[in-house]
Amino acid sequence: MAFDQATRNRLQRLVSEARALLEEEFTRQLQQDYGLDPDNGSIAQIENLRHINDAQRETARILRATLAHYTAGGGTTPVQGLDRIVREQAFTVFNRLAALRMAEARGLLVESVGNGFKAMGFQLYSRLVGSGLGETGEAYGTYLFSVFDEFAQDMPALFDRYSPQGRLFPGETALLHVLDLINDPELEPLWSEDETIGWIYQYFNSADERRAMRKASQAPRNSRELAVRNQFFTPRYVVEFLVDNTLGRLWFNATGGKTELRDRCQYLLVTPDEEPVPARKLRDPRTLKLLDPACGSMHFGLYAFDLFEQIYQEAWDWEQERGPGSLDLSTHPDSDLGRLSQAYTDEAEFLRDVPRLIIEHNLFGVDIDPRAAQIASLALWLRAQRAWHQAGVKAKDRPAVGQGNVVAAIAPPTEKALRQQVAATLNSNDAMLFEQSLDLLEDVAEMGVLLKVEWEIPKLVRKVFGEHGQLYADQDSEQWSGAEVRLRTALTEFAQASRSTFQGRLFAQDAMQGLRLIDLCREVFDVVVMNPPFGALPAGAKAHLTKGYPRSKNDLLAIMVERGLELVRSGGRLGAITSRTCFFLSSFQTWREEVVLGIAHPEVMADLGHGVMDDAMVEAAADVLEKRA
Repeated sequence: MAFDQATRNRLQRLVSEARALLEEEFTRQLQQDYGLDPDNGSIAQIENLRHINDAQRETARILRATLAHYTAGGGTTPVQGLDRIVREQAFTVFNRLAALRMAEARGLLVESVGNGFKAMGFQLYSRLVGSGLGETGEAYGTYLFSVFDEFAQDMPALFDRYSPQGRLFPGETALLHVLDLINDPELEPLWSEDETIGWIYQYFNSADERRAMRKASQAPRNSRELAVRNQFFTPRYVVEFLVDNTLGRLWFNATGGKTELRDRCQYLLVTPDEEPVPARKLRDPRTLKLLDPACGSMHFGLYAFDLFEQIYQEAWDWEQERGPGSLDLSTHPDSDLGRLSQAYTDEAEFLRDVPRLIIEHNLFGVDIDPRAAQIASLALWLRAQRAWHQAGVKAKDRPAVGQGNVVAAIAPPTEKALRQQVAATLNSNDAMLFEQSLDLLEDVAEMGVLLKVEWEIPKLVRKVFGEHGQLYADQDSEQWSGAEVRLRTALTEFAQASRSTFQGRLFAQDAMQGLRLIDLCREVFDVVVMNPPFGALPAGAKAHLTKGYPRSKNDLLAIMVERGLELVRSGGRLGAITSRTCFFLSSFQTWREEVVLGIAHPEVMADLGHGVMDDAMVEAAADVLEKRA
């Protein structure tokens, strides 16, 4: 089934109804079970909750610690914090159920969500455990928890039942209703499609919600508004057009046109007689890096995954034909990374590892919405599982996939007492570096990769450790890398320490995410592809953005393009879907002259017109720029 408008409308109704059901259910639970009222922000004392059991009492404590973490900086009220808790719990539960349904469609899981209480997996489970787990609804919940725990080994960001975003679970009536929605026969074909999870992410926030935000303020007032107002799914043909002419084109050039991507990439623009000069050495595919700096559900990454599979196959064949040394590893930071033929005993072992290599080496994503990072990581994991399933690789033989390179650009933790507790475990220099690196990330929730942290880290290192003379750049990097290892270790130990509270663990997790973003911004990418946010600058970061991007300050999309070119290497390519008006309005003249034509030069442009991104009221264009040497 194609994702035509009628199909998308049905999916949108499903997501909207499921969200409303789950939010109503979790609001009721907070009020009646846990003494937390999202309507007025009131918080009852835990000792007064005499009607709940010990497990619920622990959940009550965790919910209060989560609320305290969300409101610690003073910028969030208890009502706003509880609203966020309800929204996140609903999103996580629905994503879990949808993810399991997609796993079933890919042969990764016995029927567990499909067919609800009559699911084959649950029926087998029921016969094994008998009536020891209570009524059917209770037993089914316990069964799903066991499935969540199994998937949490690979996808803790989504399936960890002890995470702050996944503590609640719907009662039987609400759960059955959501299962009925998911198992609508008309939607059955969608669960095998990679795009489905992206449409679910977009539809979780309705068009009415976006319109209300725009009506209330011309500019986004916070990071959530910025994310929701710019949450438009990129159509598949636009994704293919941009990835074909960035990643596909780079590989086409590297191989001298001798690649199957020439025929496979339907939008790759190559003249019939074009034959690039072949390179003496082919780039080792493990050194190629693609970034989506506003990744959403990682739709660009999912298609790039397809191309990378072909690229890895051709790299292996290239090395077999030309022998050791025919792959260029000079751009890879891991000096101990061997040649492909040295790292793998045979082609079958190599190909079995390719999905893991793609996720851990090639694909990078950032989003200011932590829910997007959750979805993006899930989408890539499912894509890897599909590759192994199609190749006939059994689950027990599949390589373990690490956490990957999808980062949520979330605000750094603000609890001063917890900062001091972590700093107390560090030496004086590392403590200062820790405090000031968190300060650097103050605006990251609204700016994401637009915050040029990699420019500030060397200054901060020299401030803390002193100048290093003429070779300071390399030594700064070494100083930071060493200090970062110590900071990560300290945060991990702090989160695991018996004296640490649940709020302390949340603090450590958020601080660790900030370090991951700094690491990502210090990378150099071969390809940047994106559907960037458009329009007015967010109110809270406007001054920072205006100062940091004087050539592009009139529109977020212009800033995102300039920043993308900063992150890409010379000769690398940037692909973006933008407004077409930025190429002729006088207000973009400086940007066109100094960025589009100054830093880069246009390679490809497609004028797409209206109606490209669902209900986005913009005349769109798809552009590919190559960064000048």
